Amino acid sequence: MQDYSENTTDSSLLVIPLGGVEEIGLNMTVFQYADDLIIVDAGLMFPEEEMLGVDIVIPDYSYILDNREKVKGIILTHGHEDHTGALPFLLKELNVPVFGTALTLALVREKLNEHNLLDISLIPVKPRDIITLGVFKVEFIRVTHSIVDGVGLGIQTPFGSIIHTGDFKLDPTPVDGELMDLHKFTEYGEKGTLLMLSDSTNAEKGGFTFSEREVRRAFEDIFAKSKGRIIIATFASNIHRIQQAIDVAVQYDRKVIMCGKSMVSNAGIALELGYLKIPAGTWVKMENLRDLHDEEVVIITTGSQGEPMSVLSRIAIDEHKQIKIKEGDTVILSAKIIPGNERSIGKIINHLMRRGADVKYEKVSDIHVSGHASKEELKLMLNMVKPKYFMPVHGEYRHLKYHYKLADKSGIPKENIFILEDGMVLEINGNGAATRGKVNSGRVFIDGRDAGGVEDIVLRDRRRLAHDGIVIILVGIEKLTKKIISGPEIISRGFVFEDVSQDVISEVRDLMAGTLTNLDDNIISDTALIQAKLRATLKKYLRNTMDRRPMIMPIIMEV
Repeated sequence: MQDYSENTTDSSLLVIPLGGVEEIGLNMTVFQYADDLIIVDAGLMFPEEEMLGVDIVIPDYSYILDNREKVKGIILTHGHEDHTGALPFLLKELNVPVFGTALTLALVREKLNEHNLLDISLIPVKPRDIITLGVFKVEFIRVTHSIVDGVGLGIQTPFGSIIHTGDFKLDPTPVDGELMDLHKFTEYGEKGTLLMLSDSTNAEKGGFTFSEREVRRAFEDIFAKSKGRIIIATFASNIHRIQQAIDVAVQYDRKVIMCGKSMVSNAGIALELGYLKIPAGTWVKMENLRDLHDEEVVIITTGSQGEPMSVLSRIAIDEHKQIKIKEGDTVILSAKIIPGNERSIGKIINHLMRRGADVKYEKVSDIHVSGHASKEELKLMLNMVKPKYFMPVHGEYRHLKYHYKLADKSGIPKENIFILEDGMVLEINGNGAATRGKVNSGRVFIDGRDAGGVEDIVLRDRRRLAHDGIVIILVGIEKLTKKIISGPEIISRGFVFEDVSQDVISEVRDLMAGTLTNLDDNIISDTALIQAKLRATLKKYLRNTMDRRPMIMPIIMEV
């Protein structure tokens, strides 16, 4: 790979995506001119199914660390984790100021506190504020998205202006009334824009993305017909969606209960900052649930992606202490199904329906709208900004390619449109723009809070096996009756010394046997849930009693 840390000249502007191209998530882009370097976003992505044992994935930012003396600051476009989730790991190795809007920084501060990063300089900005970082001047431009307080960026460089749209859609009726600053984008277009980087997530989707307010109409229709409790599962960061659920709850004289750590935390932050408005007496505690009639209850919770141990999953399998599904309940999954989660969500829906709930989800009800611009909005942005060069970002290759075609149709010469890979360098100087090799890039797999990560899945498994060994739990289940007919048998390799292994294995066997005995019938019917329960229970036990973290592999055999 070509090394730009030493041979960059004062006449070169470098734009380097370290994540967020040819993938959804991991959004992170470097802008560099001579000895000045700024970073836009530092996101994560959640592991794919084959990434066994991985908690999150972050970009390889070794290029930034190799140039740490040049870094002037980190700029955040909004508070979604695919734009902020890598920050705690990066900031453990790089102490630079972080700039973002109020809600964005409040959400980031919560994450940094979890990692004991208490001395990071978080500098709040407002739309139309301008900051100076070395040779770069950065203006914050309000955009509408599925989270409050999103911004695009106008970046002044020695060669001209760069527009970075961040994630956006053109919402003419945003829930908070804060319209996208189309005037400012047009102003950049009139003055002349050198380069635009633009959100490509919905580039293959025709027409315009519906306004967030359309969700309220669906909520009102469901609330009007529901006589029992209403449970709404959505992303904890979607403050607009939470606001609309609250507004409709108030309209129908219902009380609201927030459930889930991140939901309660984010709602509290948004309420404190004034981004969430809740009439007095509307938000009540979980303890009040038993005192309310069913027709007075709205529960807003996490778990819209079917995560095995999430609040909604525990409700669905009757493992939640306070919330038990019953006939007449309505459950609304108000979120887009992330590719790869279809099977998990399908199981949750089946469990909920089996217990008597009426479940509304994306395929059968209009209870979700995207936060990303569709084709017509993307073309409008291209025509407003009128960039000389164009670089689609934030999407898989097909999304970038569709955006490429839109830019071509909008009059940008094909040779001025650049689809880059992670780590590829776009170099701009007095002679024009061209790609010039790559820097170190890739994915870092994170297990827990280890900032070092692992290089790849195979290496991660080998290291874990070498240091902590493996514990295999064998359980036999009768296929027709779903009864446990054998086990649990415990097999251990490289985990404990031979002279103490029998005592430990005996304790583990007793723990697993007790866990299996107390499983709900609905969990017994789902091998994935059995495996998740056994793994979580044993992981916690071994961590607390022995401070060991072996690979835990439950194997369920149906006979």
